[in-house]
Amino acid sequence: MTLTTTAVLVPLLPFLGAVAGLLLGRRSPGFVRPLAVLPTLAAAVLTVAVAVGQGGGPATDVATRLTPTGSLPIDLALHIDGFAALIGVLVGVVATCVQIYSTAYLRDDPRYPSYAALVSLFTSAMLLVVYTGDLMVLLVGWEVMGICSYFLVGHYWETEVARVASLKAFLVTKLGDVPFLFGIFALAADTGTFRITGILGHVARDGLHHPTLIALLLLAGVAGKSAQFPLHTWLPDAMAGPTPVSALIHAATMVAAGVYVVARLLPVFAASAAALVVLAVVAAVTMVGSALAALAQDDIKRVLAYSTVGQLGYMTGALAVGDRGAAVFHLLAHGAFKALLFLGAGVVIHAAGTNSLAAMSRMSGLARRVPDAAWTLAVALLALAAIPPFAGFFSKEAVLGAAEHAATGHAAGVPGVAGWTVLVSGLLTALLTAAYATRLWLLAFRGTGPEIPDHGRQPLAMTATLWVLFVPTVGFGLTAPLLPAWFDGRSLEPTATTSVLGTGAALVGGLITYAAWRHTSARAARAPIGAVAVVEDAAPALAEELAIATHPPAYGDAAGATDPADPGRLLLGPLHRHAAVGFHLDAVYSALFVRPTRAAAALVRFLDRAVVDTYVSGAGAAPRWLGAAVRRAQTGNVQTYLGALLGGALVLAVTAVLVATGTGA
Repeated sequence: MTLTTTAVLVPLLPFLGAVAGLLLGRRSPGFVRPLAVLPTLAAAVLTVAVAVGQGGGPATDVATRLTPTGSLPIDLALHIDGFAALIGVLVGVVATCVQIYSTAYLRDDPRYPSYAALVSLFTSAMLLVVYTGDLMVLLVGWEVMGICSYFLVGHYWETEVARVASLKAFLVTKLGDVPFLFGIFALAADTGTFRITGILGHVARDGLHHPTLIALLLLAGVAGKSAQFPLHTWLPDAMAGPTPVSALIHAATMVAAGVYVVARLLPVFAASAAALVVLAVVAAVTMVGSALAALAQDDIKRVLAYSTVGQLGYMTGALAVGDRGAAVFHLLAHGAFKALLFLGAGVVIHAAGTNSLAAMSRMSGLARRVPDAAWTLAVALLALAAIPPFAGFFSKEAVLGAAEHAATGHAAGVPGVAGWTVLVSGLLTALLTAAYATRLWLLAFRGTGPEIPDHGRQPLAMTATLWVLFVPTVGFGLTAPLLPAWFDGRSLEPTATTSVLGTGAALVGGLITYAAWRHTSARAARAPIGAVAVVEDAAPALAEELAIATHPPAYGDAAGATDPADPGRLLLGPLHRHAAVGFHLDAVYSALFVRPTRAAAALVRFLDRAVVDTYVSGAGAAPRWLGAAVRRAQTGNVQTYLGALLGGALVLAVTAVLVATGTGA
């Protein structure tokens, strides 16, 4: 089988699995799980074969004309280089783990067939984005992912929070997709093609006429899909969906798509120094703001959601300083440990019966109940905090090293201010990341209070996937010396300066948080339990999804939760209540956009009913009244008719005389 044929089968197999799952889900439920797992697993195996065949060598480009357009052609094209090959492996492996995990996690869910089919379609769309060489075909996969995310986030549509979260995710990402579409059209009009290789060749040879405008239009779509400031607010709320969906969206699809598109089209952005500075500022605000918000969240999934936003900020920061190798390296490493974090969190929630860290801190024995999750989560949090020798350390230091390189003026075409912005914000975020990672582990696994109920050992399908993802979380960073052949030949090994500064910041953040936790725990031991409720007996399956309906603060105003043992309150001080609600950005959007839109809708409704309906009703009433008058005249009396006829004739005669008299005069 040729590399081209193999690459075509990669997105095709999950798509066929999705179609078959939708068709056979109700008629033959026994085929649902095999149709969910086997096509995705086969696609994952084929992505490995594609990566081995590509081998970090020259890119493979194959294209066929999709349809005659009369102007700019649209091609069904493949463009597989080192980036595409490795990201394809990430998508395939994580999607397979999610499908296997879901067979146990959602085993009692009556909507599992549609869920599994949507996950397969989601996977197929992301693989299409990764492998395609034409921007219009990429746009198809881009939009399909948005539709799938709407249905998957709203999987538990019975609850209002899930319905609102799915609608919010759809609208916010579509808000970014509109300028993204215009950016693609403007780029194609400037370069004369939708083919990625043709665009990059034109940029290198002739440049662009409007590079800043095109880059900023594309950046709007990337900010929406990859949850960058100010379009990041949908991602924490998307935690209302099932935990495996969170793992898929955060680790390998959707949010990764925006970073991948910028990495693929980086020369377009590099053509404008202003666009790079804007990208650096967006990355800096995203990194620091999301890390502060994560330190204040009570819901374990929202902590991880804000951590995803921050790590995406690192990736866009690397792109802002012109190093797509570091960005994609961190994307790959983050995909491994973030999938592990979310799936491990699902096991913890499954066992604890709650997703509230405040409630977990009032329990004891959670680590003994779920030892697999406790160990793997500890390592994944170390990777998140960029502690050596785990994957996150190498990839994050590659980003900081690239920022240092740009800040010191060694990156051609990259403004120094962009380098300093990414470097300073990256170091501050490293400290905050270690702080909220330490806080999460302490509150979840070092709680005190009643022993949690024993619901038995967790399903093998859930725990086994944790250990599968544990391997790249531990070892992927060690492959950094082998990756330059895949990443434009650029070294990804960390530099001494950023390694010392970054690791030092992480250690300081962890130690400060531990000291704060010791202090708050001692104070909490002398205080009453208060408003924090411990779940004594929770259902052993789907606990955190059912908690959506009974614990709204987990997905809303987290400032309502009180936990005297939370070190985040001590560390953030007065800033805590603002960070807990995402610095009120949703309230700002509501004031600027939601309320005016609703007011405009109310005005249109009033005009429609009070004005337009009045004219329409009047237009119908006039003939009705005329008909009623005519109907009353039809009495059936011959004398009446003759009288009316004579009267009419008399009127006509008088009128004729008057007209004749007037004419004669």
